[in-house]
Amino acid sequence: MGYGNEWLLFESGDDIDEIEHRQPSEEFLFYHAVAGGDVGAVRENCEMGRFVESDGVGILSKDPVVNLKYHFVITTAMVTRLCRQSGMELEQAFRLSDFYIQKLDDIHTVQGVQKLHDEMVLDYTAKMNRCLRKDTNSKHINACKEYIYSHIKDRITIEDLADEFGVSASYLSRLFKKETGVSVSEYIREQKIAIAKNLLRFSDYSMIEIANRLSFSSQSHFIQQFREAVGITPKKYRDENYMVQWNTGVPDNGNDTGAAT
Repeated sequence: MGYGNEWLLFESGDDIDEIEHRQPSEEFLFYHAVAGGDVGAVRENCEMGRFVESDGVGILSKDPVVNLKYHFVITTAMVTRLCRQSGMELEQAFRLSDFYIQKLDDIHTVQGVQKLHDEMVLDYTAKMNRCLRKDTNSKHINACKEYIYSHIKDRITIEDLADEFGVSASYLSRLFKKETGVSVSEYIREQKIAIAKNLLRFSDYSMIEIANRLSFSSQSHFIQQFREAVGITPKKYRDENYMVQWNTGVPDNGNDTGAAT
């Protein structure tokens, strides 16, 4: 019997309707968190054990360890692709992939595969975090960017940053503008809009939920800021980009209207 006929029998089986795959939006957000160097979000996902949850996940093998290994390889391939497109060196991206996939040969438990998965995604994330934040020489500005990224869901002011690093607000403001070419508030907005674009494309969060999640003062303020940065409203952006072109890299800080983020 050919594989085509086997598929027809499988598709008509009694238990085929019992498997309902979850929406891929959560996975895409996770992949983009890795490629964007969002250590906090990736660590939270790992601590929740999302990788080993079976609800809504396809069964690729009847052996639970082999099944998880297959999912590990898929995750590694996706992460490698997005990190490469987001700035990681080609050889580094694929050598990491080869290294972690080869490590699977010596693992024979679900817990072992899960532990390796968490190490793998956190390794990629940490490397992307350094890769995306090596564009300035000042320790103050590098630390400032890291603080902004780690607290992007909060309301951040120049005074908050100045207090954090023990410098005056005016000094930090001048230094930030000199080294980055944008003000602190503009940079914070760029980072929030970049995350908002991913949420619009890969989640079902409403406008008010996204506004609240990123600490905009109101939904209308979020819409106004998004339109100024991207050129179209969040609704129009979602209508044009929801779950399309998902295989490209991290956002271009809100300057594109049709490119993927």
